[in-house]
Amino acid sequence: MSKDNFLEVRGLKKYFDADRPSFFSREPRYVHAVDGIDFQLRHSEVIALVGESGCGKSTLALLLMGLEEPTEGAILFEGRDITHLNDNERKGLRRKIQMIFQDPYESLNPTQTIEEIINEPLVVHGIGNNKNERDERVKKAMEDSGLKPAEVYLQRFPHELSGGQRQRVVIAAALVLEPEILLADEPVSMLDVSIRAEIINLLAELRITRQIAVIFITHDLGSVGFFADRVAVMYLGRIVEIGTMLEVLEKPQHPYTKALISVIPVPNPRLRHERIILQGETPNPIDLPSGCRFHPRCPLAMATCKASDPPFITLSKTHQAACLLLVK
Repeated sequence: MSKDNFLEVRGLKKYFDADRPSFFSREPRYVHAVDGIDFQLRHSEVIALVGESGCGKSTLALLLMGLEEPTEGAILFEGRDITHLNDNERKGLRRKIQMIFQDPYESLNPTQTIEEIINEPLVVHGIGNNKNERDERVKKAMEDSGLKPAEVYLQRFPHELSGGQRQRVVIAAALVLEPEILLADEPVSMLDVSIRAEIINLLAELRITRQIAVIFITHDLGSVGFFADRVAVMYLGRIVEIGTMLEVLEKPQHPYTKALISVIPVPNPRLRHERIILQGETPNPIDLPSGCRFHPRCPLAMATCKASDPPFITLSKTHQAACLLLVK
């Protein structure tokens, strides 16, 4: 493990049990939610994890957080294997890895005040010598999250806040433990367009001021173009391409990545290019296509795509996956 990488994922898989095809069948079937993921996260780095709904992005975040148990593979944090920890070990890890969930309406307890919500992690982890010390940490986390002045919001309940303010409360509850990694699971998808930029700018600022690494999960590649250092594109449980944001946006290698980039809105009409509209639905993750998983929807598919699965290859200094057709 490189000294620059403090989170490393190796061959990570997560299969969920599915119903048997018939009453008389004995053959078990599985949903291949995450099916062989490899990547590294560096200190204070932002990785945008992009893909359609159902490709396994959120399941991957739950695996990294320890809320799901992997079927195979390993997760290493600061050189330590954290794949299978007991409850006490997992509790200690939660101080360093925190998650921002997608829906602030569901992730906040409606019966607690904002002060109680943000203070609860400190109580659970036994942080702070007294109430005054915990109160100061709560106020700092709130103001760092954009809830200024903190005194205005402390005694309010979640239903008294706007959607953007609720998401800031969720971020503050994560920041209060001073984590090293934030797993942001589509944190702006439930918000108005006018508020999304504010939350993304907030995460970009926290990354600098608090030196926090961020895995930003989204289905909108255009929303994180200025924010992320690298982008990983997921399709049907696998990362099909990973590289710096500039590499992926300017020279995408995989046809799926090209399709995603083609539909990003471009303000200048002279810079617009032809959109690639994918046909059909994402294949069933229980019955995966043979060969390349993208071939049923790929506009460049050939007969060989049905038989062979393209390997993970290296382009320049960046690990990227690409169809052999495109790199030969």
